[in-house]
Amino acid sequence: MLTQIHPKLPMRDKNITRDFYLNKLGFQEFGSADYDGYLMVEKDNVQIHFFEFKTLEPRENYGQVYIRTNNIDALYQSYLDNNVNIHPNGSLQTKPWGQREFALLDPDHNLLTFGQG
Repeated sequence: MLTQIHPKLPMRDKNITRDFYLNKLGFQEFGSADYDGYLMVEKDNVQIHFFEFKTLEPRENYGQVYIRTNNIDALYQSYLDNNVNIHPNGSLQTKPWGQREFALLDPDHNLLTFGQG
């Protein structure tokens, strides 16, 4: 019965979040309406929604999303080529459980982990 999930993550500044996801990670804005304090982005079959949280303390944000991919090496390289900062503990590697993963933080310290297994 369940068909999709669209995580909702906090953001402090819609313009900064939009710029990061569109220009750094290659997402596109979803929908034709520009909602005050709300942003929706998508890439391929993945949609992420953001809600405004102006007083968010990034270092205290535990927002996390795990995104599966079918070509992790190309995705990782494209982010490196676009000067996306990979998490210091999140470089591309094969984990003991068999998944190839890497991770990064967005401007509000939402952790995005990408995996292929």
